[in-house]
Amino acid sequence: MMSFSCTVAAAAGAISGAMFFGAPLASADNGADPDPAPAAPNCTAADLAGVAAGVAATTSAYMFAHPDVNDYFTSLKGTPRSEMRAKLQQYMDANPQVHADLQGIRQPMTDFRNRCQIGESDEND
Repeated sequence: MMSFSCTVAAAAGAISGAMFFGAPLASADNGADPDPAPAAPNCTAADLAGVAAGVAATTSAYMFAHPDVNDYFTSLKGTPRSEMRAKLQQYMDANPQVHADLQGIRQPMTDFRNRCQIGESDEND
């Protein structure tokens, strides 16, 4: 059974993919040039999938190595989104090392977004 944290990571990857492909698909529907410019080097869909997979795998390994963190994130399942942000902020404020660890794990995705000029996600740091 997939853990909640892996589900969250997979969903984040799907959202990132939608963000990555949303603009080109929308412009194609509006009669734009049928041959769009190639993606910047290392900014292809395959690159995004690879980065997202690496972040997801590392997040999973971290959660298994830190059962208390895994339990906390698992306990958020079913929490309304409007409440989740505040709960996550409180947890991260109370656990600065976990916050730093998770930011470090997510850094490759942040770097990818910056390098490939993809807008920020709605995720909370």
